[in-house]
Amino acid sequence: MIETARLRLRPWREADVTAFHAICSDPVVMATLGPVMTLADTEALVQRCIAMQAREGHCFWALERRADARLIGWCGVIRGSVGPVEGRAEIGWRLASDCWGKGYASEAARATVDWVFTHLPDDAVWAITHVGNTRSCAVMERLGMAYQPGLEFDHPRLAAEDPLLRHVTYRLVREDWRRGAA
Repeated sequence: MIETARLRLRPWREADVTAFHAICSDPVVMATLGPVMTLADTEALVQRCIAMQAREGHCFWALERRADARLIGWCGVIRGSVGPVEGRAEIGWRLASDCWGKGYASEAARATVDWVFTHLPDDAVWAITHVGNTRSCAVMERLGMAYQPGLEFDHPRLAAEDPLLRHVTYRLVREDWRRGAA
């Protein structure tokens, strides 16, 4: 478990499915992430995170607010599976829309980056998002991640006509993190 001043990143519990489904079925949240998810889709996603945590020791962790223990989304690191992040430490987050603009994504992501560079051997942390996801790009830049020109790509799991097809890539190298953390 990782704790920050306001947040807790922790392993998933079966009981988290309903609260996470409220986030994953919100059209505002999913507008730049993909279609809204069914309860069964969300349950399967949480199960994949639980299995990944058991297998690899990390995942996109459940993200809860410490003040009230409310599940407000997820944040963490996985082994990327597509495009330029395949096999690399890929950071990601998803938050309830009523929690946007409060600095939670940046706070949780910063703690995740610190965890990666403390616990994993990777020389960089990577992130991808749809080109129009300006909120996520802003979080990446606040973390010190740099846009990677030439590493834009069409997401292979999306149809050619999907408006979310085109993705951008960001990276934070360990040495830059070390300088920023000093």
